[in-house]
Amino acid sequence: MAQFTRLSVTDITAQVAAGQLSAVDIAREALARVAAYEAVQPAVWIERVTEADVLERAANIDQRVAAGEVLPLAGVPFAVKDNLDVAGLSTTAACPGFAYRPERTAFVVERLLAAGAVLIGKTNLDQFATGLVGSRSPYGACGSVYNRDYVSGGSSSGSAVAVAAGLVAFALGTDTAGSGRVPAALNHLVGLKPTKGRWSTGGLVPACRSLDCVTVFASTAADAARVDDVAAGFDLDEPFSRRSPSDGDPAFEAAFKVGLPRADQLEWFGDGQSARLFEAAVARVVAMGGQVVEVDIAPLLEAAEMLYSGPWVAERTAAVETLLRNRPAVIHPVVRGILQGGLAISAVEAFNAEYRLKAYQRVAERLWAAVDVLLLPTAATTYRICETLAEPLALNANLGRYTNFTNLLDMSAIAVPAGFRDNATGFGVTLIGPAWADRRLLDLARRYEEIAPMPETPPLDVAGVRTGVKLAVVGAHLAAMPLHWQLTSRDATLVRRCKTAPAYKLYAMTGTVPPKPALVHVGEGGAAIEVEVYELDVEAFGGFVAEVPAPLAIGTVSLDDGTEVKGFVAEPRALSGAEDITALGGWRAYIAGRG
Repeated sequence: MAQFTRLSVTDITAQVAAGQLSAVDIAREALARVAAYEAVQPAVWIERVTEADVLERAANIDQRVAAGEVLPLAGVPFAVKDNLDVAGLSTTAACPGFAYRPERTAFVVERLLAAGAVLIGKTNLDQFATGLVGSRSPYGACGSVYNRDYVSGGSSSGSAVAVAAGLVAFALGTDTAGSGRVPAALNHLVGLKPTKGRWSTGGLVPACRSLDCVTVFASTAADAARVDDVAAGFDLDEPFSRRSPSDGDPAFEAAFKVGLPRADQLEWFGDGQSARLFEAAVARVVAMGGQVVEVDIAPLLEAAEMLYSGPWVAERTAAVETLLRNRPAVIHPVVRGILQGGLAISAVEAFNAEYRLKAYQRVAERLWAAVDVLLLPTAATTYRICETLAEPLALNANLGRYTNFTNLLDMSAIAVPAGFRDNATGFGVTLIGPAWADRRLLDLARRYEEIAPMPETPPLDVAGVRTGVKLAVVGAHLAAMPLHWQLTSRDATLVRRCKTAPAYKLYAMTGTVPPKPALVHVGEGGAAIEVEVYELDVEAFGGFVAEVPAPLAIGTVSLDDGTEVKGFVAEPRALSGAEDITALGGWRAYIAGRG
């Protein structure tokens, strides 16, 4: 696969406005990149806009520009995290059992579309935006674009990967605990987390509604600023939207005070390379005119612990309480465990925590009297995907050490790149300011980029293809189905979603727990059945096969592209009393019909 140069918001808008490129040309290029990269990371997208609709949208943009209309984001391809509504597409929040089709597009997305941006699709995430790892999704785990063994960061995993891999020019994420910043760091991106309420959360599936922010990933501060120009604005219909206190915020002076934590408060979790990269970032900020002031961040870290150990967990629970109580099995096990913890939290605990938080907010206010901006690592280290699957809570908490307090304390923040570790994973730092310092931080991030050349990015990790066995699953092993854990526990990787050759019938067997289908090759007169293809190491595949119960077996399945993979087949006895469900096209439709 060709290595893609990242797409630039600033360059695309200038070229479309000048007639040097058409929006259709850019859309075709983006679609080609998406198709090529799907073989590398098929878990980036949950749903894509059809090619015909993308090109029709782009052609309409060209017509409007030709007619003299000024569109600030003319022809810019972008992606949206799949917890934001887009009319005509499903919203899943990475939980198929939660999915719905919204009638209205999210407020922020509407503004971007009105400005001429071209939506490519909706991206994968940690389910219900609960996690900083990108591996808590039934649609598969996203890896860092430069080393796919390592996490992409979450929860806005697919959005970050889509930008870093050069598939779109920018992407929307969300941020409650750091989800708009940690993925930026690990994929060498800029991640703007606006002041709470500065960008409307209307049309967002809430994580913690009182804390949530819609965010943007981009390659440069200038690109992020261009998106912010369009996206920011008051939404009268959204109760958590806030009016900006002023029309503008003056930029930082040439010399400014930058707060740094005491050395004993910097925890690197054994990652010496991160520590050295942070020192280099500090030197860069000093060269910009930053005057270092040592600050005590202990109160900030104490406030951060309240996000998952305090009653804000119950706010996450409130967002999906009906689903949690009535259909808990459709929720990812790690996410479900977190959400269930919120059911036991009392109103008394919530009020007491709110009082504690007010005290921490007073401490934060005094901080801004001493410094103009706070500089922290975005994430102290990173982990392999397999490590976060084996230890999902502690490692996730480590990634959020320097991000979890920001929304609780009503701060604005922008994550910027700060180099690479030897394993090609990105390291980043975050510039943090008080509420409504967003434009000042964007300007400071631009100065940060200009003060010295950034390290050259390594090539995309496209060659690290696993040498394993491809396995097609058709029923209870599909993503979000009851036996999917038998794949994830073996570190299986989703290769693609597709259909069989039109030569099969599908039956619902009787008396199986959980319910299972039987896939039978019939040749002529058969149909194409939906499947998911996973890849497992040879040893893991052998262990999986050993657990397959009769009357099912593992044989060879023909796919719609003419290739053959291993897959579930059935003995003749499987059809005794079975219901022919071929006409439904797949197991998901059958399960949905059963309610």
